[in-house]
Amino acid sequence: MNSSKPDSAVPAFPPAGGSPGALERVRRFWAVAALAARVYTGYKTIQLWDRATASPKTAERYRRQDLRSARALYRTAVRLEGLLIKASQFIATRADLLPDEWVNTLSGLHDRVPARPFPVIRGQIERELKRPLEAVFCEFDEEPLASASLAQVHRARLRDGRACAVKVQYPRIEEIVSLDLKNLTFVLRALAFVEPDFDFRIIVREALKYVPMELDFEHEATNAETMRRNFAADPTVIVPEVYREYTTRRVLTMELVDGIKISDVEALERAGIDRRAVAQRLTEVFCEQVLRDGFFHADPHPGNIFVKPGPTLVFLDFGLAKDFPPTFRDGLVRLTLAILVNDRDGIVRAFEELGFRTRSGSPDTLLTLSEAFLGSAIRHGKAYATREFVQEFSERLHRSIRENPVVEVPADVLLVTRVMGLLSGLGKTLDSRVDLFSTIMPYARRLLAQEAASPAADDAAAK
Repeated sequence: MNSSKPDSAVPAFPPAGGSPGALERVRRFWAVAALAARVYTGYKTIQLWDRATASPKTAERYRRQDLRSARALYRTAVRLEGLLIKASQFIATRADLLPDEWVNTLSGLHDRVPARPFPVIRGQIERELKRPLEAVFCEFDEEPLASASLAQVHRARLRDGRACAVKVQYPRIEEIVSLDLKNLTFVLRALAFVEPDFDFRIIVREALKYVPMELDFEHEATNAETMRRNFAADPTVIVPEVYREYTTRRVLTMELVDGIKISDVEALERAGIDRRAVAQRLTEVFCEQVLRDGFFHADPHPGNIFVKPGPTLVFLDFGLAKDFPPTFRDGLVRLTLAILVNDRDGIVRAFEELGFRTRSGSPDTLLTLSEAFLGSAIRHGKAYATREFVQEFSERLHRSIRENPVVEVPADVLLVTRVMGLLSGLGKTLDSRVDLFSTIMPYARRLLAQEAASPAADDAAAK
């Protein structure tokens, strides 16, 4: 095994097993607060200056501020890691909505987070597997294949000869993430007080629900096994096999599968893989996950999807996956079908069946939400959202919500829309030409046909 080379860029966290001390808590809070203040002040200054002067250089000032803000977030995320890395990774996927300065600056955080020193990783593996590293692996590469927000992955070979990827959770990362969530809650509450039109606290509520799932690798292993079963008969989808005997809550050992990162357009072209065919198959696979299986990968950022010739898609990292109850999946299908055929009454009815509620009961806000969900993309023949559409939609949505606020939103729908946002960003990167209407419609109709036939089948069985 190779000798370890500690990375000087790695933050100096307290020893494994301990909780963040008072100094650590204060340091992380002020880092997040200072970042938020710096970014907010920069944009607000440009906004106020433009109102006062109507300067022709406003666009250039915003571009420079985008770059400064993205670099500040990158530096802070690398220094603190934890939840900021995950937030930065999400921002970097939104090439459809955000300026290139943000996307290009933060895209390196998908799989190039500064790695933990190997002795830290060895210690974590041996504590979790309760045996020396050499007793499990005959080979173990000390340099990680990828380093992410919560864990890093190493190439290894088991004693029986199987090549594998070993995902190792960072010591103390649970305490760090919990602390970051509290800090983020405070900062977003302050932002909502200063700018009532920008209340992002719903993001924290979503994170509080889903981030703990990503910290349980046994839960992730179960998700991977479910997805592997669902696509067992599909040669265009690969989900690595989990090696359960070497998997715990903080160590996940899986089959090693190589491929090209889905956002590496140049590498796809060199391999002779049509990126638009990749975009088409990706859309189809997520239709199958959401509308056929009711179980889907909820974190499809570029570091979690590889491509092999075919194209064949390789899915990794199932820490965030969602299993819908059949009734919710059916409601989602009805909403999708109503949007596809522009059935306004059906759209409102489907939203209400899913659990959406507005203060006045008027349908206007729900119809506006349907534009973001799929409506505008279907009508304009777009495979992904454009910045111009988002700006126009945001203004309309703001007016609708101000006049008739949405007072209840089901959390599962938030997860679906998050996935759609990530896929939209990938669509922009892949120059997608997917016809959403013709791609989604067969899945929606098939499920509704099955639903319509099931009562008859039940009656026949009873007789």
